[in-house]
Amino acid sequence: MQLKLAVLVLPVSDVDRAKSFYEAVGFRLDADHVIDASYRVVHMTPPGSACSILFGSGVTTAASGSVRGLHLVVSDIEQACRELAARGVVTGGIFHDTSGVFHRSTDEKRVEGPDPQCRDYHSYAEFSDPDGNEWVLQEVPARA
Repeated sequence: MQLKLAVLVLPVSDVDRAKSFYEAVGFRLDADHVIDASYRVVHMTPPGSACSILFGSGVTTAASGSVRGLHLVVSDIEQACRELAARGVVTGGIFHDTSGVFHRSTDEKRVEGPDPQCRDYHSYAEFSDPDGNEWVLQEVPARA
């Protein structure tokens, strides 16, 4: 059996603002369906991804901005941060975690700069959408 992650639902407070933000990040607009005043579905896909995001009105009861730790894999984290900055998206500085496994949700063991050994899965940067949904860029030059 194959299980393919297809869609992540994001809670947002302003659908048009979220749509504009994700377009600026470079996500492709797949659908924007307005059913009525209480139900709208926006479906967008990050470049190169098979998994998409979905947000809108009436699609989730989760609090706006409550999603944390969504990861986007990039082959060059420094280039990705420069490209996002050129698009008006503010990222935190590049960092790595000295525990050597995965970054923590806190600043504990977090060190500024990319992983000094340039290991796959060890360099990160973060950004948030206008509601505060948190994304993490993770550098993986050659995915296994």
